Amino acid sequence: MRRSHGPSGAGPARHRRHTLLAVPLALIAVIVAVDLLSGPDVHLGPLLVVAPAITAAFAGPLVTGAVGALAVAAQVVIGIFHGGLTTFNHEAQIIGLLLISAVVVVFRYAHERHERELAQVRLVADVAQSVLLRPLPARSGPLRMAAVYGAAAAEAKIGGDLYAAVRSREGTRLLIGDVRGKGLDAVGDAALLLGAFRAAAHRDPPLPRLVAHLQNTIYWDTVEPADGGPEPSSETFVTAAVLEFPDAEPVVRVISCGHPPPLLLRGGRAVPLTVRDPALPLGLGGDVSEDDYVAESFGYGPGDVLLLYTDGAVEARDAEGRFYPLAERVAGWREDDPRRLVDRVHKDLLAHAGGALDDDVALIAVARVG
Repeated sequence: MRRSHGPSGAGPARHRRHTLLAVPLALIAVIVAVDLLSGPDVHLGPLLVVAPAITAAFAGPLVTGAVGALAVAAQVVIGIFHGGLTTFNHEAQIIGLLLISAVVVVFRYAHERHERELAQVRLVADVAQSVLLRPLPARSGPLRMAAVYGAAAAEAKIGGDLYAAVRSREGTRLLIGDVRGKGLDAVGDAALLLGAFRAAAHRDPPLPRLVAHLQNTIYWDTVEPADGGPEPSSETFVTAAVLEFPDAEPVVRVISCGHPPPLLLRGGRAVPLTVRDPALPLGLGGDVSEDDYVAESFGYGPGDVLLLYTDGAVEARDAEGRFYPLAERVAGWREDDPRRLVDRVHKDLLAHAGGALDDDVALIAVARVG
């Protein structure tokens, strides 16, 4: 997952604003010149309101106010030149320009304040996401991996899709999931699940015991005491897949809790690793034990690539309502580098959806190199 830090491009942006400032200033000069040269029957002074309006599009309230004041001064010059400031026509034009300039400055100030607040929210969200979705290691034993997280809204950098990788004594454990909820509740459940996974996976429990621990963590967090026993306090649940990649065996073990099946890329084909007996999503079904889960093994040797994803990747529609053909696309590309694969899928997915996603998307590519 890649992020940008710091105000990159601030210098060039400031230079562009200075260059654009010449436009309203030139307009004031041209309008005044044409009005003075056209005689008293032509009144171009009202057009001076364009100058502060244009300035507000790229400059702050102080600069906008200064340009507005200059426009009012120019209107005063026009009034003096055409017979004095005491005529009703010139007084009305000056007062009208002054009021409109003031309104433009007020709106520009409100907009700038909103932008500062939004920037602060984005910064907090970026920090929160860096804590929740830590970057996957580029290398873990015989595996190479890469991940991409795509938010549905450009303003949102954090949501309910999640993933994590943990190195154990005998291999690597990987979690990918999608919280079916919205807002802070979804973020909280994602944080809870990721914390439980990271705390338990490195202790190397059997995969069924690990998933039972995750289920019970989510379930007991969403129930509250009642007269007849515990009852769910929300409808939140998590579709998830938990995978184990042993270093010494060319296999991958999978427990799917209602999550879309990973795609195994091998020899120009994309084969979904569909388990025979998928479990309920995490958070449903009550308190469980490891006996309620069975890990299924699939062949996974050197040269194989595994693509994991959340359902936003296969439910994205184009302008004609067609779903994104993920398996067909990745099979045709024959891409074996994890970073290039997830970046290419994400870019192609955005193009398919017309540049905007309706749901968050998490993509993970895992290649076995030894």
